[in-house]
Amino acid sequence: MFYVSVFFQYMAQYMKTKLQYRADLFVEWLSDFMAQAVNLVFLLVVFGHTTLLHGWSRDEILFIYGFFLVPYAVFGAFFNLWDFNERYIVQGEMDRVLTRPLNSLFQIVLERMELESLLGAVPGLIIMLYAGSRLSLSFHWYDVFVFILLVIGGVLIYAGIFISLATISFFADARTSIMPMMYNISSYGRYPIDIYHRVIRYILTWVLPFAFVGVYPASYFLDKEEWYGYVFFTPVVGAVCFAVSVMLWNAGVRRYRGTGS
Repeated sequence: MFYVSVFFQYMAQYMKTKLQYRADLFVEWLSDFMAQAVNLVFLLVVFGHTTLLHGWSRDEILFIYGFFLVPYAVFGAFFNLWDFNERYIVQGEMDRVLTRPLNSLFQIVLERMELESLLGAVPGLIIMLYAGSRLSLSFHWYDVFVFILLVIGGVLIYAGIFISLATISFFADARTSIMPMMYNISSYGRYPIDIYHRVIRYILTWVLPFAFVGVYPASYFLDKEEWYGYVFFTPVVGAVCFAVSVMLWNAGVRRYRGTGS
């Protein structure tokens, strides 16, 4: 309960800070929406030249893309570790973090919080509703809980992968550029997995399981029964990824010796 209390206090202070500069906040929201709009236009252009993509219709791929945006938005709001090496290792801010009586990863999650990114889930939900209506999808009352469970699984997968990448900084002193590359790879999860070569399908499923963020969980709502085995494995993959990343993080913290300056 103590950590929950601290979490909501941080959230409250963050919102107070952001609302002091409403114009900047609006520009951030607008830039996020424009980036999503570009990706959406790309999909529409592709389907302007074809009706099916490896057996998937335009509306099915739009639904997958919309689903993908929801866990991605939650991840972007709470796990902004892309500059961890530069800020916390190179500049020595990890020393400050470790002097406080709170879990170090929890502190960094709070410090890097960007709650405005949660609005990125809104276009995703709108796209899902639009595509779902065109596909005449039917939903049950319990699908809301299934949706939340699958989104949480997707968020944990994202968090686990990027926390694990951040821990490299504890073991390597040099600056790394893996984070931007991994962000680009993660976008592959918003398209049907079977449009890729089998090697890429294997990597996106079992090595870097970004397929469990988009296409696999979305398949449940699209009634793609052949993917159901993967669908219900999503929370398990998320829990495993996150647990492994926390173990790596704790090992890295134990190895950390400060900046020496």
